[in-house]
Amino acid sequence: MCYSAQIQADYRRFVRMFGARISIKEFIQLFWERAEGSSKAKVPKAMEDAFLEPQSDDEREVRALIDRFNAQQVTKLEQDLFKQRARLADAERSLQTKVTKAATESRRIATDKIAWTLGRLDDLRRTSPKAEDSRIFPGHYAPVMVMENGQRVIKPMRYQCRIAGKPASYDVKYPGAYNARRDNLEGFWKSLFGYSHGIVVINAFFENVSRARMEGRQLAEGEKDENVVLEFRPNPAHDMLVACLWSRWSGKGEPDLLSFAAITDEPPPEIAAAGHDRCIIPIKPENMDAWLNPDASDLAAQYAILDDRDRPYYEHQLAA
Repeated sequence: MCYSAQIQADYRRFVRMFGARISIKEFIQLFWERAEGSSKAKVPKAMEDAFLEPQSDDEREVRALIDRFNAQQVTKLEQDLFKQRARLADAERSLQTKVTKAATESRRIATDKIAWTLGRLDDLRRTSPKAEDSRIFPGHYAPVMVMENGQRVIKPMRYQCRIAGKPASYDVKYPGAYNARRDNLEGFWKSLFGYSHGIVVINAFFENVSRARMEGRQLAEGEKDENVVLEFRPNPAHDMLVACLWSRWSGKGEPDLLSFAAITDEPPPEIAAAGHDRCIIPIKPENMDAWLNPDASDLAAQYAILDDRDRPYYEHQLAA
């Protein structure tokens, strides 16, 4: 939890809504590392599209880095498309002579890869937005609001937290470190809770659940359960200020990594009834600055903010 979320990716809206400023140098660094090939950062399209109309030299630099990376991707995809089309042609020629398992499988794989590649090329060239452009998964980047020198600041962070001082191998050892359980904030997360708090703005989240649990029934004898993905949205619809912990990780010879985890708790009844056992904690707007300015000597006050949370009713449906 959250397996995936629909984020507010447009930093300009953060500026309008919260009076925040963007940490533009860290956005430049993120996109520069990706364009240089030193980073495989996964950035949602909506986060890139926020820079479609740059209004400063720094924003124009970000836009140029995004365009450079996308041009590299187009070249690679077009080369892959050529290879797969040649593979498909070879398989179809072979099948005209003799139907074999190998040629049939090669045709299937090439056909699937061609369809995927064409879809990816369309996405890179598309300028009209889609809802999925703002969706993140663990390992993806999102804009996170923090407090810096008394001002709200937006920084790009990876959605899977690597705590400062820990080895990079923690990414593999703790793949679920995008979820900071409320009952473990003074355990695994003790170096961040009370020190490094953030907020990510989302309007929906997605969870893997058991179909049998979602339907509130026991499996029949011999029946295999099925995983389904549910989309949860607050009613009434609104942006939720999700409580997070974040860290700046530094390693010898490696670029700094900014990353975060969403704090989760026991679910409200409607989410439990839908078959899931965790839920994000959206804090109230009036508690935002107190959350972003934590006092490590008064953790009770931080827990009180988490308890005094925004409590919408979460409607759900099968994700598209």
